[in-house]
Amino acid sequence: MASKKLLVVFGATGAQGGSVVKAVLGDAKMKESWAVRGITRDTSKPSAKALEALGAETMAANLNDAASVKSAIKGAYAVFGVTNYWEDRSSDLEFKQGKTMADAAKECGVQHFVWSSLLNITELSKGALPKVSHFDSKAAVEKYIRSIGIPATFFLPGFYMSNLPGGMFRQVPPNNDWALSLPIPSSSQVPLLDTAGDTGKFVKGILLNREKVLGKRILGATDYYTLDELVEQFKKVFPEAGKTAKAVELPHQTFKDILGSAGMPEENQEEMLQNMRLLHEFGYYGGADLKESHEILVDKLTTWEEFMKTAKAFQGLK
Repeated sequence: MASKKLLVVFGATGAQGGSVVKAVLGDAKMKESWAVRGITRDTSKPSAKALEALGAETMAANLNDAASVKSAIKGAYAVFGVTNYWEDRSSDLEFKQGKTMADAAKECGVQHFVWSSLLNITELSKGALPKVSHFDSKAAVEKYIRSIGIPATFFLPGFYMSNLPGGMFRQVPPNNDWALSLPIPSSSQVPLLDTAGDTGKFVKGILLNREKVLGKRILGATDYYTLDELVEQFKKVFPEAGKTAKAVELPHQTFKDILGSAGMPEENQEEMLQNMRLLHEFGYYGGADLKESHEILVDKLTTWEEFMKTAKAFQGLK
């Protein structure tokens, strides 16, 4: 390992981190020059053992324990940092965890810190959407990383494709017709990402193009799709099930009520509503083009059509 560059991946058993580990170790050429250390809280679980089978070293660390984070990063050339806001639903905790990783990266002399970031929506919307906390707290970490002067690139994952099948895009009673139901017009544009499949493709491109991407944001999405386009492609892939499929614009309160019936606290209901409104009113990426972010890629990204064919919620459809 000493002759290779060490990449430390936090959240290694999650969708983003796991994708990074698999992409780097699944590339024969990169595997010759890179070693991967996957960080998780429990190295005994099957998902951690699966990473070891790919050739990764695994190490236990807790983002709330600065000493364990520093030990995890020691010796790293590059670090992929990611946090899970939804675990504790705390902006303060997410910022603290991100700061802990950044401080450790600086102290350990990391040459490339890749932070899984998002835009500050309060700023983007000029205060119109002030409650999209899981965006704003990641943006706050990005701002901190920039302030301490470590060499960094910022990966901004798009809207998870996995959120749609069986979730926002599901069968609706009484007729069990398929409907993509969101509180925004069907012309709204959504930058989709196959998170588990494609996060690693972007991070691989970032690592291979270090000088080109230092200080930059890489927008992690395959393409922009309108809700109408998502439904039309569903009809194309599943012509029988898709006969009556449609995009439905939900009243804002109805959307919140659905989240509430699923057990989501009221504060987070409003957060999710504003998150959806962002797509239509200001743009997930503020209207930015994806072209430049795609220039660093060496792997083909997963399309919505391809993703649908493997989605569990759509299995068995004709």
